[in-house]
Amino acid sequence: MKAVKRFIIKNPFALFLLFLPITLTGELLHWPALIIFILACVAIIPMAGYIGEATESLAHFTGPRIGGLLNATLGNAAELIITIVAIRAGLLELVKASITGSILGNLLLVMGFSFIVGGIRHGRQTFDRQNANRNAILLVLAVLAMVIPSLFSHSIGPDTSPKVEALSLGVAAVMIILYILGLVDAARSGEKHTTHEPNSAGVMPNWSLRSAIIVLVLATAGIVWLSEVLVGVVEPVVASLGVSEFFLGIIIIPIIGNVAEHLVAVQFAGQNKMALSVEISVSSSLQIALLVGPVLVFLSLLLGHPLTFIFNTFELLALIAGVLIAALVSADGESSWMEGAALIGIYIILGLAFFVLPV
Repeated sequence: MKAVKRFIIKNPFALFLLFLPITLTGELLHWPALIIFILACVAIIPMAGYIGEATESLAHFTGPRIGGLLNATLGNAAELIITIVAIRAGLLELVKASITGSILGNLLLVMGFSFIVGGIRHGRQTFDRQNANRNAILLVLAVLAMVIPSLFSHSIGPDTSPKVEALSLGVAAVMIILYILGLVDAARSGEKHTTHEPNSAGVMPNWSLRSAIIVLVLATAGIVWLSEVLVGVVEPVVASLGVSEFFLGIIIIPIIGNVAEHLVAVQFAGQNKMALSVEISVSSSLQIALLVGPVLVFLSLLLGHPLTFIFNTFELLALIAGVLIAALVSADGESSWMEGAALIGIYIILGLAFFVLPV
């Protein structure tokens, strides 16, 4: 019993593993779609957390450079799996909304909570201003790359036309190249872009190499199955709740797919490690914009449901507003709880606006 308590204290997401068999039971007994949707959402949380922990343990054995690449590649694995399953089901609007929601969630919700927790506990905190400005520039470039196809497509043709698809593929390729160049630059400059605090020489990983690989494989398989369940009940849930598929994609999916990483960012802020907290928030947004989104554009061709970088007006306005306010707040290299409250306030306003959009 004591061993179980120690395991739960060390792994707070362990209790949520109980929702995995409950979700399976609900599927077999054909429970209402809304209940299955909620159960699957909760069950994904520990799976995403264990992918992050397994990646960190693997990074300890592979060294800082390969470890940084692993973190960069698997940092948003849960959401990537969910969106791939959604593309296969033809829910392209859900996927594009998820991309937008992940960027906004990291920049407004996560950074906002981090500023509040850190500000209340430690007062005004500081972080690397130069790095913040560089990341802000990359975010602006990423958003511009997402805006340009949406604006030009109206003059080119319908979203399904070959020219629009070719434009999206070209933009996606350029964004992936920029992301890879960013990783190379970070490696050459000696920076470590990880989603968790780097392990020092005297700190042992949570698991052995073999255990980390096993956990990574099992957690990934669990998310694949749960994603199938989640996507399978989206349409009945949308019909029963009266909300849009767009709202589920822009608010719900990004939160459940990244909740473990979000909590890590807030935890670092509470430990007065604001530089790490801001790095997690911004780097995750950059990864979604420059890597995950473009990769989905190419994968969608293989899945038979071409995804284009054509976002609606609401998504574009939200992205521009979110990136600008986050860049302004972080430009001075300082944070306070009031700035965090402002970021969360903007996120809530956008969430309300998306909620009342017609189905």
